[in-house]
Amino acid sequence: MAQRRIKLVIHYDGTAYHGWQAQPDVDTVQHQLQVAVGKLCEQDNVRLVGSSRTDTGVHALGQVAHLDIDTPVPTCNFVRSLNRYLPDDIVVVSAEDVDESFDAISSTQSKIYRYTVYTAKLRSVRDIRYCWHRPAELDIDAMQIAAAKLLGTHDFKSFASAADQRESSVRTILKCDVIDEMPWIHFDVQADGFLYNMVRNIVGTLVDIGRGRWNADYMDQILAAKDRTAAGKIAPAKGLTLVEIFY
Repeated sequence: MAQRRIKLVIHYDGTAYHGWQAQPDVDTVQHQLQVAVGKLCEQDNVRLVGSSRTDTGVHALGQVAHLDIDTPVPTCNFVRSLNRYLPDDIVVVSAEDVDESFDAISSTQSKIYRYTVYTAKLRSVRDIRYCWHRPAELDIDAMQIAAAKLLGTHDFKSFASAADQRESSVRTILKCDVIDEMPWIHFDVQADGFLYNMVRNIVGTLVDIGRGRWNADYMDQILAAKDRTAAGKIAPAKGLTLVEIFY
């Protein structure tokens, strides 16, 4: 049986995990998947390559990963069989054979994240794991005006965590929508790539504008500053979901 490359699409609730990337002594989504594939295919040292290294507590409805493996298990059986070995908060929704030229990371064209804020006075118990409960009115129009200023290619260093050591902080945002479904507010951000904590920092800044700390035009100054201290506080991880990755 020849080695083949398999592309997986994965959904997960990130509440119980220390992010996607496998790390020593803590549980992660990548670790759970690698263990499950190892059991299914009766192999050790299985390695998955994930497109997005989501942080602790962040969720996904469209994480993509690939693995190279030599196994008699047909790819068409991977979804049903692999999910037997996974915990209830992780599920593989599709598996397909792909050419070796496909890479879950380098083949990515763009990604879209959704961040959800809940503004009602009382928290929604069923949804509390998946939103930032912030019981106060926000100015939707001001946030929409400020969000539009982020469209296009900019240096987003003001929205990057200090832990992000990548050489360039220039990215292109294709979509930055503020969607009013009161008491829910959704922030949809699509870009060709993201810096560490970039979406959560953008949302925290937009919420500061929505609550009146700054006016919408102040977003121009934040971008120009190229300094993390110029922007707002980071939004909690649990409100963020990786929705889809485009290739």
